[in-house]
Amino acid sequence: MASINSHQLREIIGLIPAAGWGTRLSPLPCSKELYPVGFHTLEDGSIRPKVVSHYLLENMRRAGIEKAYFLMRSGKWDTPAYFGDGSLVNMNLGYLIVGLPFGVPYSLDQAYPFVKDAIIALGFPDIIIYPEDSYKRLINRLNSSNADIILGVVPHDQPEKGGVVDFDADGRVHLLIERIVETDLRYSWATAVWTPNFTEFLHQYVAQMEAERLQNNPDNKLAKPPEVPIGDVMQVAINQGMRVEAEVMDDGWYLDVGTPDNLMRAIQEFSKPAI
Repeated sequence: MASINSHQLREIIGLIPAAGWGTRLSPLPCSKELYPVGFHTLEDGSIRPKVVSHYLLENMRRAGIEKAYFLMRSGKWDTPAYFGDGSLVNMNLGYLIVGLPFGVPYSLDQAYPFVKDAIIALGFPDIIIYPEDSYKRLINRLNSSNADIILGVVPHDQPEKGGVVDFDADGRVHLLIERIVETDLRYSWATAVWTPNFTEFLHQYVAQMEAERLQNNPDNKLAKPPEVPIGDVMQVAINQGMRVEAEVMDDGWYLDVGTPDNLMRAIQEFSKPAI
């Protein structure tokens, strides 16, 4: 009888950091993850606009993920108003308010009490990811390996808008570099899944950052620290021996619609109604 990886016995929960201000696109009439990009068809055959983050949730659902949390700042009430309980995407959705909106690691850590024993599927709500089964591939890779983090990597054409990845022939990641303008590295990461080991590492890392922030700013407890990308936290984890692997999807791509030029590309790409 084939052995069962302990990961397969854990619940998988999506985490969607959505606490940003969308300054690169502002002013917008809605949160950027709700900007209409393309169309979807309802069961009765009628066609409706499809918002950016709908693509992400569909990708998660195809992998069997039934639950996800949006991690939001106060005031972004249009997101829960639109998705509600998640019936639109056949998922159970929750919404957590981020107390310290200092970047993605802080946002993700807001979910710690709710997800610390789960497998995490990270998704950015303003990024459209292909292939459509990317999360399924990541979860299958995690279940068949002893890695703590699996990164979904695709050929890049805009390294300055994401993080590039260096990995060996076995897929083990040794280097993550965020938002570099020029590089010989061919792949960027667009999404990830990870075990409770990294969730705990992230929790401790954020606690340390927060302690340092308060120590450096004793008279201003809301002083904003330099933003630390989640890829930088993963690099620290790699440096300390955590195993990170790349699931290479040469047939894949991603589009970050958080800038005007990419939003225009997305609208053009998905402008044809689904039939």
